[in-house]
Amino acid sequence: MEKAKVYFTKEITPESLVKLYEKLGISLEGKVAVKLHSGERGNRNYLKPEFVKPLIEHVKGTVVECNTAYPGFSRDTTEKHMKLMEDHGWSNYFDVDIMDSLGPDIELEIPNGTVIKKNYVGKNMVNYDSMLVLSHFKGHAMGGFGGALKQLSIGCASSYGKKYIHCAGDPDGDMMETDQEFFVKSMGDASSSVHEFFKGKIVYINAMVNLSVDCDCDGNASLPCMKDIGILASLDPVAIDQACVDMIYKSDDVGKEKIIARMEEKKAFHILETAEKLSVGTKEYELIDID
Repeated sequence: MEKAKVYFTKEITPESLVKLYEKLGISLEGKVAVKLHSGERGNRNYLKPEFVKPLIEHVKGTVVECNTAYPGFSRDTTEKHMKLMEDHGWSNYFDVDIMDSLGPDIELEIPNGTVIKKNYVGKNMVNYDSMLVLSHFKGHAMGGFGGALKQLSIGCASSYGKKYIHCAGDPDGDMMETDQEFFVKSMGDASSSVHEFFKGKIVYINAMVNLSVDCDCDGNASLPCMKDIGILASLDPVAIDQACVDMIYKSDDVGKEKIIARMEEKKAFHILETAEKLSVGTKEYELIDID
């Protein structure tokens, strides 16, 4: 497989998001889903609507999300999730769609999955012709790191689908007791099904800002432990996440050790290996600085 192109800028502005998107040489057409993280109530690190507004308007996108699998959060029901969308400003600027708001889920096949052979996503996914995956790259308490591949997998999965991935395909399993390696590989499997669903009509942008060890799903997330790095864009979700991981390791910021420890403890790199094995993308990339 040829090296994937990953574009990078140190300029962290709304305008640079649009600039990076245009560098990819693809125009997302039809009804465009913009998959991002709405941010749990209390979280301060998530990407804010004002920051991404020019890009979402540029692609004429609809902000899409799915409900969580675990109770007690501000996104575990559609009613609560939509209220959070309003409180965080998303619905003030954009059309918002909680894709699993009404069942039944869509079942996507993963014939060559390493752990799971199917993935459950919100049924409203069929309403979209293309997708922009707009990720806040950071650490994650369960997955090690969260980027493009996590958005494709856990992010696009329905509430039931999230539990299915967390439990490595055991619908009666305990999300907190699943073998860690199987969980991360299940995310890699699930990512392949959504990437394939939008094949050739999907773009990935990762913002390496507010670099905390914790995810935007954590209402009490740790403060950022590293300085902002920049923004990356690619048509390859494996390459863009690998590039972000490499930038963490190569950074001279001493705070990187916290994120590295989290990634290694949670066996995070299995998501990259699994997605590459399923031909979602490649870990080999050419980093193109557009500054």
